[in-house]
Amino acid sequence: MKKAILFLAVVIGLNWSALAQTTNWSLDASHSSVEFTVTHLVISEVTGKFKKFDVSVQADKADFTDAKISFTADVNSIDTDNENRDKHLKGDDFFNAEKFPQIKFVGKSFKKITDKKYELVGDLTIRDVTKTVTLNVNYGGTVVDPWKNTKAGFKITGTINRKDYGLKWNAVTEAGGAVVSDEVELSVKLELAKK
Repeated sequence: MKKAILFLAVVIGLNWSALAQTTNWSLDASHSSVEFTVTHLVISEVTGKFKKFDVSVQADKADFTDAKISFTADVNSIDTDNENRDKHLKGDDFFNAEKFPQIKFVGKSFKKITDKKYELVGDLTIRDVTKTVTLNVNYGGTVVDPWKNTKAGFKITGTINRKDYGLKWNAVTEAGGAVVSDEVELSVKLELAKK
């Protein structure tokens, strides 16, 4: 009887370990992007991107509600299709890439709102400033591709104030409007691969 109970306990323990096993997800960079948009001269918009970035996700639950998320972007990879502007953005008026070469985000919670909508809260670090931000997430779902790789898709959007992070440069137009808006719209599209 004792052997039977011990055997049952071992089986239950093994099954529980399998259920609780953490799943690691890595970035599929060729199907992902990190973009930002600002208003220019009050009348139009300019969109830029970071060409080099990385994301790691760990989750026990299939719906990702316990996900541990971390993200980094290489400031020197910034690209707005204008070499002079990119050089200015890398300087001390904005990111100061020489002193602060990375943008970092560490997730604190990933809350499910509806079947496909989530709320991501985490600490965003730009330059030497870290602030808690709340971002909107659309979960595209999880599929197995033709090469038997399990993929998950997410679109993350939100707005931050660049001046909160020390990116304070600006100029004024003849009409009194700002050359660059303080508000920055973020759009991150991620395809993750299950390890």
